[in-house]
Amino acid sequence: RPSSGGELPHSTGFTSQPVVRRANSAQNMMMDEDVEQASLMSFNDRPRAFPNMRSKTYSPLIFRILRKLNVRVVSIILLLCFGAIFYMGASTSPIILFVFIVCIFSFLLSIYLTKWVLAKDEGPPEMVQISDAIRDGAEGFFRTQYSTISKMAILLAFVILCIYLFRSLTPQQEAAGLGRAMSAYITVAAFLLGALCSGIAGYVGMWVSVRANVRVSSAARRSAREALQIAVRAGGFSALVVVGMAVIGIAILYSTFYVWLGVDSPGAMSVNDLPLLLVGYGFGASFVALFAQLGGGIYTKGADVGADLVGKVEQGIPEDDPRNPAVIADLVGDNVGDCAARGADLFESIAAEIISAMILGGTMAKKCKIEDPSGFILFPLVVHSFDLVISSIGILSIKGTRDASVKSPVEDPMAVLQKGYSLTIILAVLTFGASTRWLLYTEQAPSAWFSFALCGLVGIITAYAFVWISKYYTDYKHEPVRTLALASSTGHGTNIIAGVSLGLESTALPVLVISVAIISAYWLGNTSGLVDENGIPTGGLFGTAVATMGMLSTAAYVLTMDMFGPIADNAGGIVEMSQQPESVREITDLLDAVGNTTKATTKGFAIGSAALASFLLFSAYMDEVSAFASVSFKEVDIAIPEVFVGGLLGSMLIFLFSAWACAAVGRTAQEVVNEVRRQFIERPGIMEYKEKPDYSRCVAIVASAALREMIKPGALAIASPIVVGLVFRVLGYYTGQPLLGAKVVASMLMFATVSGILMALFLNTAGGAWDNAKKYIETGALGGKGSEAHKAAVTGDTVGDPFKDTAGPSIHVLIKMLATITLVMAPVFL
Repeated sequence: RPSSGGELPHSTGFTSQPVVRRANSAQNMMMDEDVEQASLMSFNDRPRAFPNMRSKTYSPLIFRILRKLNVRVVSIILLLCFGAIFYMGASTSPIILFVFIVCIFSFLLSIYLTKWVLAKDEGPPEMVQISDAIRDGAEGFFRTQYSTISKMAILLAFVILCIYLFRSLTPQQEAAGLGRAMSAYITVAAFLLGALCSGIAGYVGMWVSVRANVRVSSAARRSAREALQIAVRAGGFSALVVVGMAVIGIAILYSTFYVWLGVDSPGAMSVNDLPLLLVGYGFGASFVALFAQLGGGIYTKGADVGADLVGKVEQGIPEDDPRNPAVIADLVGDNVGDCAARGADLFESIAAEIISAMILGGTMAKKCKIEDPSGFILFPLVVHSFDLVISSIGILSIKGTRDASVKSPVEDPMAVLQKGYSLTIILAVLTFGASTRWLLYTEQAPSAWFSFALCGLVGIITAYAFVWISKYYTDYKHEPVRTLALASSTGHGTNIIAGVSLGLESTALPVLVISVAIISAYWLGNTSGLVDENGIPTGGLFGTAVATMGMLSTAAYVLTMDMFGPIADNAGGIVEMSQQPESVREITDLLDAVGNTTKATTKGFAIGSAALASFLLFSAYMDEVSAFASVSFKEVDIAIPEVFVGGLLGSMLIFLFSAWACAAVGRTAQEVVNEVRRQFIERPGIMEYKEKPDYSRCVAIVASAALREMIKPGALAIASPIVVGLVFRVLGYYTGQPLLGAKVVASMLMFATVSGILMALFLNTAGGAWDNAKKYIETGALGGKGSEAHKAAVTGDTVGDPFKDTAGPSIHVLIKMLATITLVMAPVFL
């Protein structure tokens, strides 16, 4: 819990001499009057300390319960759970059994990676003290934020339950005897499970980052390669857990419903219709991811902008300088905004893509009357199971130096990560081809599997293209960022103009790539040979689904690269605050700059996958409306005025949401700026290291502002499609247009997806380019740190902060959440 007031515990933790006491020991709580008065001590020997952000050690309730249980009891419970899971898997399909086995092995590997990372040393006590303060702040905010999100999730679950108790059922559900109450309970249970798993995914991302940061800092004192390896393996642990949880969660839900409802037995539900029961899971994941991304993004960028504007621009002190009162809040924000939020975000992406592909696979198998449709339905789960395997190989391929005592030249970390990604891509092509032959072969069209394998190849190439395009526009080795840095030499205004124009230009190539990918995959799917009873090709949409799976077939490795970014950023902050030698800071600066690029590439990857996944979810929505209305619903005519208005509302939603998200960061940053200025004025000794800044006050300000500001844009995103659908349903009822509500929502979803993709590309790329233009100048180009060009670049970076870390990442969560909420609420619009 953030403490109030300025008196903070302090120790000799920042001296470079041996220190026996730990930062948060009881002895360190004693005020040393002699040391406090020693204002003439040398720079390194002046006492500076960091606050405990909570009054006692915190661990989640489930961990506290498990620790109180006997080890044998826990072992028996785990064995019973594994037994039940494998029994359900065996009763459902051998494919599900395979998925369970791979996921469990990936969890075991993640445990190994955790032990490997935690076995590394934390460095000197001054590093540990800073790390403890960051960890306390991150865990404290995470606990408060997710407590708020969980209350909202329970309220929304109750609303969904009430709606489903009075909604209509599909003819298939009625024929299977699935009543309204049962359908309501299933959807609510799936929603809550999706929300819970998304929350756990976020916690895992934050848990590892706050423990790995100090170990990367310590390793940087020895070699850049060792620091890189620790950061990658820490990110790999989080990635394997997030992807594994998304896959095993849907697999358990699917097999539970399969066994419980007696699917495919006489008079029961068909397996083709089963994936429709999973849409609540995707909605729950999207709901938590949106608020996690909003809250975390507002927190991290409010603190970052406030710290930079006063510290770097007004006072001229370095980034992460210990004299800046907002610096701990900034470092905490990297963990809650980039690690926790991105874990929930990628979890939601994968869950939404799997569910939409399963729905489309089941629909196509029904139209083509395929005897055993389970391969087409479960194909997404197998693809991501192989993703866990090949990404693990890619993560483990990044080795440390064999002999730390031998000083080797510093390698380009991006080149090392790129080698691992290239290896993962090659393995993805091989395993994807094997998966299509195993699961998508059918006697009705013997060559269909090969067409779908080519669709997967299109997706893999698309993913690689997105990563390359994002790297080109955000890495300072390439022309765009260098041009932006050059614009900084003529002032703040030209920097902003250059950054905005770069962001706008960066939307062109990704849109062309997405367009080619969708058309190519649709054409390949249509020529697969699969036709319905009338001889009409039906594989087009499933082809785009397979391409989306191809794009996400390396998701675990891409998420690893993303998690690498904030861990490296935190490591640089710890090195700067603990006054390590310049050579160590050079290594962490290099890792940090690469981390900015990997974060930008991952956001580009996420937007591309969101575009394809939203196209699938849009198609799944139209299929669901057809099923509930018992009429064909294949087209949305935007020449109808009401439908066109729905499209306008969808586009407006993206702009209004972005405005509110950026404004929230601005208001939070203003509070931080005022607080930091106040401390510098009231405590002039801070600048001479004679007084301690009140770090916890800034942490408390940012935390409360983030929780307050995330509600309005989040509520807008959830309420908009429901309100629009209900209003136009009523209007359609009185004007004799029975499907008007569903049509308007479809138009809203379509336009919001298109606008959202372009807006997210613009915001993410512009923000990443501004950040790395600043980093490029800090390497010594154009006058280096403290020059006029550097000051202009800092201004651009502060403008880009809410773009790339709050509004941009939130938008691609938003467009998928709009799609999943329309899937869940589709019956309400009819």
